[in-house]
Amino acid sequence: MDEMLTNYLVQSLPAEENWVAELEQSARNDGVPIMDPVGMHFVMQLIRLTKSGRILEIGTAIGYSALRMLQANPEAYIVTIEKDDERYQQANRIIRDAGKQDHIYTIHGDAVSELQEMTNRTFDLVLIDAAKGKYQRFFELSAPLLANDGFVLTDNVLFKGYVADTEKEHPRYQKIASKIRAYNEWLIKQPDFTTTIVPVGDGIAISQKTEKKELSSDA
Repeated sequence: MDEMLTNYLVQSLPAEENWVAELEQSARNDGVPIMDPVGMHFVMQLIRLTKSGRILEIGTAIGYSALRMLQANPEAYIVTIEKDDERYQQANRIIRDAGKQDHIYTIHGDAVSELQEMTNRTFDLVLIDAAKGKYQRFFELSAPLLANDGFVLTDNVLFKGYVADTEKEHPRYQKIASKIRAYNEWLIKQPDFTTTIVPVGDGIAISQKTEKKELSSDA
């Protein structure tokens, strides 16, 4: 997204409670990736509009997005999975300090393994924001857990512009971008879902469950 437009959108965001700014600054200081503020507000608005009450997050990090999603619907119950032990412990502390442990349940483990154990759960919304190379697998495993007309949101699907611009020079980023590009192409072909990619934040894919069919195995 154009830098001037991005700055305008950031400046247009409403004032936040102190804890939000403090958590964002802590993430920047520690180099922890959290959702872009504009993208986060977009997700929060979707939660308000859809009144999603059962939310699954793949990629807790420090608990920032889980707490922000709970802001959007204070009655929601959020299950969030984090593989990294240090971030998992940090997220637990932050969630407890905020007094939200009754609404946010954190799971320490590999998301692929954990999702395979969730056969008895149903969610209104799933947010995928973890290892980019596993996006498709995360989607495949979380899709059966969705309620009818539920949504899967996937963050970073434009990845700093590298997904759209294959000429940008950065070997590591281009490698990641190629995986996301393949995921995007696979995602929009899924017959169970209607998907729109929105150029907000770092790019968010919105996939709404439409009817029950088997997912295609073609990448």
